[in-house]
Amino acid sequence: MNYQKLDVSIIIVNYNTYSFVLDCIKSIKEKTKNISYEIILVDNDSPNRQIENLNEVYPDIQLVLNKENNGFGSGNNLGTKLAKGDYLFFLNSDTFLMNDAISILFTFINKNTDVAVVGGNLYTKDGKPNTSFSVMQPSIFLDIDYFFFNVFSKIIFKRNVNFNYSNEILQLKGSVSGADYMIRKDIFEDLKGFDEDFFMYYEETELSYRVLKKGFKIYNIPAAKIVHYEGGSEIIKERSLDWSLDSKKKYFIKTSNILSFYISNVIFFITILQRILLFSVINNKAKRKYWKQFLKWSLTKIK
Repeated sequence: MNYQKLDVSIIIVNYNTYSFVLDCIKSIKEKTKNISYEIILVDNDSPNRQIENLNEVYPDIQLVLNKENNGFGSGNNLGTKLAKGDYLFFLNSDTFLMNDAISILFTFINKNTDVAVVGGNLYTKDGKPNTSFSVMQPSIFLDIDYFFFNVFSKIIFKRNVNFNYSNEILQLKGSVSGADYMIRKDIFEDLKGFDEDFFMYYEETELSYRVLKKGFKIYNIPAAKIVHYEGGSEIIKERSLDWSLDSKKKYFIKTSNILSFYISNVIFFITILQRILLFSVINNKAKRKYWKQFLKWSLTKIK
């Protein structure tokens, strides 16, 4: 068996995002230099079967046509079974590399053996700062901090709460975004990969929790720049909120306790009311509408 060792295995999970996939792969091929890599694309049983044409455009891509959709983490785990790279780079299908981000991340993590996970700075399609990481793991403290508009975390981390505005690398006690998540393959395998109890959301947060418990470090590398289209949206999608709430509950049960989950929900509900009141007072109709959508959803979902 001919086994070629590579630096990085880039794993992309697709679900009905064929046009994004084409742009994402194009950016990888145009921007990535000086490292050996492969691209593995896992389709999670998309109803739109355009993805079956991928190898006609990019014949070198390893295309895995999953016959069922068991979630984002499960799809990524499936892709890793084919991976030949020393490092795994989980990249969302709706991303676009702005520079040689993969090589930048690889160079840093490869030189620092105590670092297990790295990610870059994410931007919206308009080039504005996008959520790129969490400085700390989810907790009641973070919920209270959010109620006070992140004042406590801003005191500690200055502006760098979920995006790195500096040119300096930033060590995290939380997680980098799952949209651009690079991890050492041996550590990923030792930790048994993503927890497939999570269908969508929190899977990278929970994996990062286990990485930190093992004593390894996680860093944001701001020099690596990537556009993340979906992450910049403020459109309320009820199905996504349902998935997020379900995953949040699983996360708290696995890492803390169910009581913390319920307390967290109460704080978030109070935050919703506070935001509606605030944006009503200052007459910000767009923000008020946004939070009213949250209120409508939460009245039936948060218990």
